[in-house]
Amino acid sequence: MNRRSFLLSTIASVALLPPLAEAQEIKSLYTLPPLPYPYDALEPYIDEGTMRFHHDRHHAAYVNNLNKALTPYPELHNLCLTDLIQNLDQIPAPIRTAVRNNGGGHLNHTLFWAIMTPNGGGTPAGAIGEAITAEFGSFAQFQEAFEQAGLSVFGSGWVWLVKNGDRLEILTTPNQDSPLMQGKYPLLGNDVWEHAYYLKYQNRRGDYLKAWWNVVNWEVVNHRFSQKPLDPKSASIYII
Repeated sequence: MNRRSFLLSTIASVALLPPLAEAQEIKSLYTLPPLPYPYDALEPYIDEGTMRFHHDRHHAAYVNNLNKALTPYPELHNLCLTDLIQNLDQIPAPIRTAVRNNGGGHLNHTLFWAIMTPNGGGTPAGAIGEAITAEFGSFAQFQEAFEQAGLSVFGSGWVWLVKNGDRLEILTTPNQDSPLMQGKYPLLGNDVWEHAYYLKYQNRRGDYLKAWWNVVNWEVVNHRFSQKPLDPKSASIYII
């Protein structure tokens, strides 16, 4: 039996198990990773207030709600979060939406913090820079296409640069969906939920998308492009 078949059989068997009592203590299966820099480190492009609220409230809520959803299903606890996200159709129906929304939110945000840095931005060099130019014509053309995709998201969602086999793609996802759900590997993503920018930019999403380039950590993105990290149990898959 290959790994995917084993995972699917494990998840399928869990679907037949009754959940534990509601009063059971919630297990801390996943924890909120600290920001890799101070809250005000991305000023003036992303303000301190937004970073505190975004990380300490929104991201924390995804982690807490994910733990709450998974606690009654102990045989799911040994599966890494990426396996859960990539096999949502096999997740027990009572928690499938919660895992999709909160597991996706946890993964997406952990990546988001990791691919930003103080004094970031500039034109990407190395393999990722060459790949962007080859795929999109130039970095400027890539930026324009990425921003337009971000503007096209209706309501809440994300805009991504992903690796799809040997090709790069720009795609968008609604809510907290991850490109992993489509079998594509996210290299960088920008959160276009209003909570990511509204305190500073109000309804000017386009201004936020343009300013965001100044904090992108191309060193991390280049590492992700060149060497996919190992897949441990937690969302630290995105910490490089």
